[in-house]
Amino acid sequence: MPKTQNFENHAKFVPAFHFFVAPVFLLNIVWSIVRLVRDVSFGTVVSLLVAIALFLLALTARMFALTVQDRVIRLEMRLRMEQMLPSELRSRIPEFTVDQLVSLRFASDAELPELARKVLEEKLTNRKAIKKLVRDWQPDFLRA
Repeated sequence: MPKTQNFENHAKFVPAFHFFVAPVFLLNIVWSIVRLVRDVSFGTVVSLLVAIALFLLALTARMFALTVQDRVIRLEMRLRMEQMLPSELRSRIPEFTVDQLVSLRFASDAELPELARKVLEEKLTNRKAIKKLVRDWQPDFLRA
C-alpha cells in the first residue's frame, strides 16, 4: 500500500478478487463455451450456465460491498459537511448526489467548502472530474 495517495493511485484493487477469482471464473466461462461447442449436450449447457452464474455472483457480491461503502461515505460526508460548510451551504447538503459526495471525500477540510460550492454551482457529477479538482488529497486506505 502506498504511503501517499492521489488521483492516479487511489483505485483499490483487491488481489484475491481482481487477480484470482474474476480471472478463474472468466476462464471457467471460456472453458465451458469450448466444451459446449465441441459437444452440445444438457450437461455442457448447464456447465456454461453455472459458470456464468458464478461469475455474476462474484461481481454482484463486489458491487454490494461497494454500494454499502458508498452509503457509509454518504453518511460520513453529510456529517463532515455539517461541521465544515458555511451556514449558507449547509442547507444545500441534501442536494449532493452520492457520486458527488464520494468524490468530495478526498478533499481536505480547508478546501471542502470551496469545492462543494463549485460542485453544486456547476452541477458537476462526474466522479473523476470532481476528484481531479482536489488539490490537497486526503487518503482513504480503508476501502472495500
